[in-house]
Amino acid sequence: MLIDKKLIPLTFGGLGIGITEFVMMGLLPDIAKDLSITIPEAGHLISSYAFGVVVGAPLLAIIAAKYPPKQILIALMVLFTIFNALSAFAPGYITLFIARFFSGLPHGAFFGVGSVVASRIAPKGKEAQAVSLMFAGLTIANLFGVPLGTFIGHNYSWRYSFGIVAVVGIITLLSLKYWLPALAAPKNKDLKTELSFFAKREAGIIILMISIGTGGLFCWISYIAPLMTEVAGFAESSVTYILMLAGFGMLVGNFAGGYLADKFSPAKACAALLLAMCAILVLVFFTSANAILAIVGTFLTGAMAFALVAPIQMLMIKTAKDAEMIAASASQASFNIGNALGALFGGFPLVYGLSYSYPSLVGAAMALVGSFFAFWLIRRFAKAKFSEQEKTTASVKEQEEVAESA
Repeated sequence: MLIDKKLIPLTFGGLGIGITEFVMMGLLPDIAKDLSITIPEAGHLISSYAFGVVVGAPLLAIIAAKYPPKQILIALMVLFTIFNALSAFAPGYITLFIARFFSGLPHGAFFGVGSVVASRIAPKGKEAQAVSLMFAGLTIANLFGVPLGTFIGHNYSWRYSFGIVAVVGIITLLSLKYWLPALAAPKNKDLKTELSFFAKREAGIIILMISIGTGGLFCWISYIAPLMTEVAGFAESSVTYILMLAGFGMLVGNFAGGYLADKFSPAKACAALLLAMCAILVLVFFTSANAILAIVGTFLTGAMAFALVAPIQMLMIKTAKDAEMIAASASQASFNIGNALGALFGGFPLVYGLSYSYPSLVGAAMALVGSFFAFWLIRRFAKAKFSEQEKTTASVKEQEEVAESA
């Protein structure tokens, strides 16, 4: 798919969001030292952002449902830019904690609304690839933005890193204003219609699939630094380049996932990719002691994990008739639940003194469970389609009988 200028603003937004979400992991020691707090206390800033995502994703999507998408995205990016700028100037821990929470609020809603916009702009049959172009910003952030932000934070000041995010936010605002087409606001939307999506059993299955299945990625990536240094034997100075390789894998996988979701049904693509991620994480567990295989595993795991993004968003959009924005936003909240669960469950083996290879094995189990939910969805969709065909056939027969009797 050729890059469409109309989608570039969404890519810029993904870039800024990706940097601010992931750069914090590398800046924890610098922030802790500057604010005279412990590293675990600084780690609460990651949780604060993630909590903001979980709260803001459905809440802001509901509030914004009646407004034109362009206005919504601009408002969300204004909020994002302001609070990342405030993060750069935060005088103390409490102020930074609050700023990080409010910085996270627009995250899920931006990707949710952006997914719907991208799918509406895209040519027929290319919707998932258009969504993947938006998420390319997130992968570019992991490839270039996060390493750059971490380098600047280490060598100059962590505040400059958040200043860069604010600048990306301003660039995104300008591109949204001048490049994004003004699509019409959804018609006849009300709160009951929006929330009706969560009454569907399919909604619960998808949320569980995302929260548990994608947790496999976060089991692995949460402990990738010690895995590479203590198990694979790399020097600490190599971790930045290893993370860039993972980011490159995410970039490749993101576009591949968009293609697969357009070529096959999103549910089938999710099932296949979750099974593949399970297999790769098992290989990571058995091969990480070999430096070369560890590098290969890093690229493949990053690719497979982000190949899931576009299929999941399209699955949400296609399942949530008349509630697409809140559904796509809820998927982002579910990703962050997966983030928290992956880091938590992946840490359990370490508590019992096992090596840093074991979080990958836990991640494989989570991806496998996620694939079960994907297959459950496929089965439900197949039954619904068969039931609809039976109703259509019965209706045709009834009309024929009436015609014959006449």
